[in-house]
Amino acid sequence: MHRYKNALAFITLLLALTASIAQATTSAQDKAQQKADSETMSGTMSMPAPSWLVGTWTLVRCDNVYPDGHRVELYGHDPKGLWMIDTHGHYMMQIVRAQRMPFAAGDKSKGTPEEYRAASLDNNAHYGSVSIQGDKLATHIEQASFPNWNGHKGATSYTLSGNQLSYIVAKPSSGAAEGAHGEVVWRRVD
Repeated sequence: MHRYKNALAFITLLLALTASIAQATTSAQDKAQQKADSETMSGTMSMPAPSWLVGTWTLVRCDNVYPDGHRVELYGHDPKGLWMIDTHGHYMMQIVRAQRMPFAAGDKSKGTPEEYRAASLDNNAHYGSVSIQGDKLATHIEQASFPNWNGHKGATSYTLSGNQLSYIVAKPSSGAAEGAHGEVVWRRVD
């Protein structure tokens, strides 16, 4: 009987040790997978951004330009916006119309269809990663206020002139069906 109890205790200890090793291995594998997933989701493998790109930028212009040459100021005459980029190329961007109408009810969940439409069209926000690849500005949008852009990757030519950076958006979030492209200009503030 004593031998049986010792064997049972040994088997219980062996099972506990095996489970502990399996859990530690799975935990390490899970952590490695989570890190890889996080890097993939952010669109960068911690690629450093060039020093001239890192910092805070303020919006100068965000227009749609149509094939006949006419421009539409998507966010009004004096749009507002910030684009913040860290040393690893992670960014957050928001562009808004300077003059926005508040919701009459004073409650975001109780807007009218017109108020929701204006709130959507007067605001553009997204975050993700940005890098310079050769002569292109490459972006990966992780999440955007316009959900069709979630996960979008793209690259476009850019122009840096002093403290101003300009680039083209081939398919803007509005007006693209009519053949427009976006032109965006930012000014470095720090």
